[in-house]
Amino acid sequence: MSAMTITPVLSLIIGILILLIPRFLNYFVAIYLIIVGILGLMQQ
Repeated sequence: MSAMTITPVLSLIIGILILLIPRFLNYFVAIYLIIVGILGLMQQ
């Protein structure tokens, strides 16, 4: 699976979780940014 297919899926999952559990917004955003950063570095 490439980053092009993983990123939208992660976005959807995180968005739904934020709607269900708003107080964990900071954790979800941090985890999302870390994953996107790692995927970006792996492509180079």
